[in-house]
Amino acid sequence: MRRWRLQNLLFTLCIALSCVRSAAELIRVSGYEGREVQVSCPYGEGYESYEKYLCKNDCGSDDVLIKTTEAKKNRYSIHDDEQNRVFTVTISDLRRTDAGKYWCGVTRTGKDLYTEVMLEVGRDSCCDHSTKVQRYEESSVSFSCPYESEYQNSLKYICRGNQPSTCLQHALISSDTKQKGQFTLTDDMESRKFTVTITSLTQNNSGSYLCGVHGNTGLDVFSAFELEVKEWCCVMSHKLSGFVGRPVTMQCPYPPHHKDNRKFLCKGDHRKNCKDMMTSQSRFMLQEDVASSSFSVTITELKAGDAGTYWCGSDSQWSAGNYTKIQLSLDFQQTSTVMSTINVVPTFTVVEPVRSQATPIPGKEIKDATLFYSVVFIVPALLLILTFALVIIYKYKCYKVRGAGGNMNRNKTKTAETEEVISVSDIYQNQDVVYSKQRTSEPQSACQHHDDAGEAEQDSVYQNDTTTDDIYCNQISIIANRR
Repeated sequence: MRRWRLQNLLFTLCIALSCVRSAAELIRVSGYEGREVQVSCPYGEGYESYEKYLCKNDCGSDDVLIKTTEAKKNRYSIHDDEQNRVFTVTISDLRRTDAGKYWCGVTRTGKDLYTEVMLEVGRDSCCDHSTKVQRYEESSVSFSCPYESEYQNSLKYICRGNQPSTCLQHALISSDTKQKGQFTLTDDMESRKFTVTITSLTQNNSGSYLCGVHGNTGLDVFSAFELEVKEWCCVMSHKLSGFVGRPVTMQCPYPPHHKDNRKFLCKGDHRKNCKDMMTSQSRFMLQEDVASSSFSVTITELKAGDAGTYWCGSDSQWSAGNYTKIQLSLDFQQTSTVMSTINVVPTFTVVEPVRSQATPIPGKEIKDATLFYSVVFIVPALLLILTFALVIIYKYKCYKVRGAGGNMNRNKTKTAETEEVISVSDIYQNQDVVYSKQRTSEPQSACQHHDDAGEAEQDSVYQNDTTTDDIYCNQISIIANRR
């Protein structure tokens, strides 16, 4: 038992003695979780063929992680560069528990040679705090990145994303290059901060950035930024519509501190190529309202060529956010349609709205158009249907009246025919009587005789029809007078 304790004491003493010689050769290594790290261990001349290894803690037999006699073991691999007298151990898939003290060892007779290694493992994400910055397209932005005095001569750089382990490899610019594309890096050692400027911003520049300072030992130091690049535009952007030949008014607000600036309206798809309309067109009239920090531009008589994109503002430097973008569209008035509507439906009056210089409201125009087309098309259709229904009813009633009249006529015709047949027969009978008594009687007595005979006969046929008696009497009288 005492012997075992003595051996451990001697081993610890040997390590301590060897470390005194190599204390100045302390190797510091750092890496990030999930990544890999390489531990490079130099050795002296003459030990090229000796066995090398990496161990942890007290470097007991169970603490040896890998030796040159085995190329790979678990998460460890080793390579000996005998020409440069350096053997390298790679630790993959780093974990936070891997952090701590290691030993690079060279096996030899007697006591081995040791070099101390200190491994630091950091989290591969940054950072707990991030500075948020907003800019507009085509403008520029600057990131200010402070550092400690010990890093004055260290490498400075910036990268996209928030992954420290790959930031230096994917650096957009570093203090070695100073200028690269739209990126510029300046280092102010007195104030101990370096500044990265990005010019001509686009929306593609939006995202996370890391300012990094490369440490000679240990992990790099980072500052995080979150950049949002907004589309270059205006205080407001809206659409406006008008009619050819009519006026239209555009409203343009401006910042209160621009009240003394020159106000203008220009036309063009982009602000860089727009034409100032206030100096080239007499139909454009500008009126300012200082109290409301706005001005209006009225086009007195719209033309078809006036449609397009307009920009109104009060900043000649075209600072983003100080402008109003207006998309003007035009329609043609349809007078003939309105007149025909008035003729077809006289009970409705179509009144054309008088447009003031105020900005037309698209929603109101849609409602007016809906009402207009309702008057033009729906009302005439309803009137036509009503008229058609009245005609059908009228014809139906006429048809019923005619049918009833026809039945009455047919009844009257049959009665007349019957009366005619009977009347003719009676006439013949009466004539026989007249002729038989003509020579012996006077016309008046003949008539009287006829009346007596007629009354007897008509009682059985006509039932006292006095009208027929008169006809017989008149006929007999006429015949008597002729003779």
